[in-house]
Amino acid sequence: MAHSAMPTPIDECDCRSGELDLAALIQQARPRVLRGLVDAWPVVAWARESDTALARGLGALDSGVEVDALLMSPEEGGRVGYNADLSGFNYEHYRICVTDGLKRLVHESRQARPYGLAIQSAPVATCLPGFLDHHRLPMLDPAILPRLWIGNRVTTPAHFDEFHNVACVIGGRRRFTVFAPDQVDNLYIGPLDFAPTGAAISMARLDQPDDPRFPRLKHALAAAQVAELAPGDAIYLPPLWWHHVTSLERINALANYWWKPVPPGGVAAATALGALLHATLVFRSMGASERAGWRAIVNHFAFGDPADAEHIPADRRGVLGTLSPAQAQRLREAIKRYL
Repeated sequence: MAHSAMPTPIDECDCRSGELDLAALIQQARPRVLRGLVDAWPVVAWARESDTALARGLGALDSGVEVDALLMSPEEGGRVGYNADLSGFNYEHYRICVTDGLKRLVHESRQARPYGLAIQSAPVATCLPGFLDHHRLPMLDPAILPRLWIGNRVTTPAHFDEFHNVACVIGGRRRFTVFAPDQVDNLYIGPLDFAPTGAAISMARLDQPDDPRFPRLKHALAAAQVAELAPGDAIYLPPLWWHHVTSLERINALANYWWKPVPPGGVAAATALGALLHATLVFRSMGASERAGWRAIVNHFAFGDPADAEHIPADRRGVLGTLSPAQAQRLREAIKRYL
């Protein structure tokens, strides 16, 4: 990045010397680089041998199922984003099999001005089913299945996911720049409801900190944490942490695992984005005093301490207490009626 201060490194642990304590990692609720977490994976050995060996190994596992791929013209410099007037995006979307994507990457690797190509969030269980036989993370529930990301020198601007995430570099190198959730005001996020690949992204370029359109970006950069990962390394990203990911080689590959734990005796919501969009739609149309009132009410009921409901009998607390799956479903149906 082009700002003067040295970025803070993301905390690290060496996973080659012992088993990872996933529960402790989650409790700390901070990003952590997991050096050597998947050193023993066969795909990492292929990548260390050569790009050709990596492509050959992945291609041999290809089921032929088509997956999502983005193609960007050389003028875009590999940065996923919007077109000039935000009426669309700066890439073409295709459905291709992994083998065809690898062939195109090999072709682009020989070009002076390559097109940017990224296979994104491909479900490994369908496109590379044999991958699962020898590439697993034992600390995760086997039901949590990986997704595959393959591309050349592509940059995904800062965005967040709702889920816990362990991302494992299996080819090439990637630079992760992460920001705490509270940096949202300084990252100049684009439209929530119209975003490349569905995830709202920062419209500010981290390599252009003096862009007059984004004066607060410097505050985000001062709070940023950065790490570079090689094949065999992984990173844990807690939910809602912004992460900007730059792939650094002609061919890069990553497998990631997303999950959302179910709280003891509780029900995990599938997504909170719908609630965010609905709240934004409703509250932004109100006057300032009404918004302030709703802010206090939402903060109390949605984000308040569970002890705030102790004056209500435990079996009568409804949404303020612990819901059974059946109760949660009835509440969802009630919410639909409000909509």
